[in-house]
Amino acid sequence: MTTEVGKTALITGASSGIGRELATLFAKDGYNLVLVARSEDKLQDLADKFKQQFGTSSITVIEKDLSNPEAPQEIYDEVAQKNITVNTLVNNAGFGEYGKFATETDLQKELNVIQVNLTALVHLTKLFLKDMVQRNEGKILMLGSIASIMPNPMMAVYGGTKSFIYSFSEALRNEVKDTNISITVLMPPATDTDFFNKAGAMNTVAQEQARSMSPADVAKEGYEALMKGKDKAIAGFSTKVQAAAFRVLPDSIVSQAGRSQMKDKAEAEQEKQSFNLALGIGIAAVALAGIVIAARYKNHSGWTAGVNLGNAIDRARYKFKAEQAVGSAKDAVQSVADAVSSTVSGAKSKVEAALV
Repeated sequence: MTTEVGKTALITGASSGIGRELATLFAKDGYNLVLVARSEDKLQDLADKFKQQFGTSSITVIEKDLSNPEAPQEIYDEVAQKNITVNTLVNNAGFGEYGKFATETDLQKELNVIQVNLTALVHLTKLFLKDMVQRNEGKILMLGSIASIMPNPMMAVYGGTKSFIYSFSEALRNEVKDTNISITVLMPPATDTDFFNKAGAMNTVAQEQARSMSPADVAKEGYEALMKGKDKAIAGFSTKVQAAAFRVLPDSIVSQAGRSQMKDKAEAEQEKQSFNLALGIGIAAVALAGIVIAARYKNHSGWTAGVNLGNAIDRARYKFKAEQAVGSAKDAVQSVADAVSSTVSGAKSKVEAALV
């Protein structure tokens, strides 16, 4: 219950949704908290609740609007003035704008999306990560999305920011790989928060699907991955399957899948069958890739059987291509394999038996 007494987590967008649930998990584990959001009243109510429920000894409430370019520096300065060491930074704040980019969305709101989702995130990360590197200690959780790995028509700017977060986080993770700092991306699907209402995307397929994914469940997966130092957490089993399928489907199919989720529910019903067929093909491709991997490791010497390799150059070229194929296949099934390891274990025995 108090495994991290004395450590401090700073959480943006902490007043509601996934951010609130993450703050609850940190408080439950004994962290001191710095809670950041636009509503001081909501944050103070949350602080009072944590002190009463978990006995949290130190909670700092900072009312800031991250659409203000000065906010990240002001947050950092306030924390520094109070001599607070931030051991974990949670870049959770974010929002979206729904509609066709060319003709329907508001430019200023989209620029604010970029400011909050990207610029503030980069700014806060720059400030606090530098301190973590000096101490050789720290954790950062970035709120990505399933949209991080798929285009998001009708919310193109929002999807673009989430793709940036994924790439940015993986790059930083590589840069700090020789330190005691970990960077984790949380990639949830549509989640039952106020996101769609604020984005103007009510009555869409994604908003309907969000009802089955609670922010508490998303926060739990992200928190556990963060504590284990994992690079990412794809929340929800069906989301893991989708992510694996999207890696092997053509970009045009993946884009259409995203578009279908952002359509009005009645309109999208007409496209449901064709999308399910395409997704089924993608999942089948992932399964086939898994069998290829199993065969590859079952009988390495048989991998090149029957192939006329010619000279040493041909052999090297073939080996390189083979390893590339195996690497791509492993990437495609990794997310699903993590979620169904026991099932995969049983399936592997059957595949090996079939290959003997």
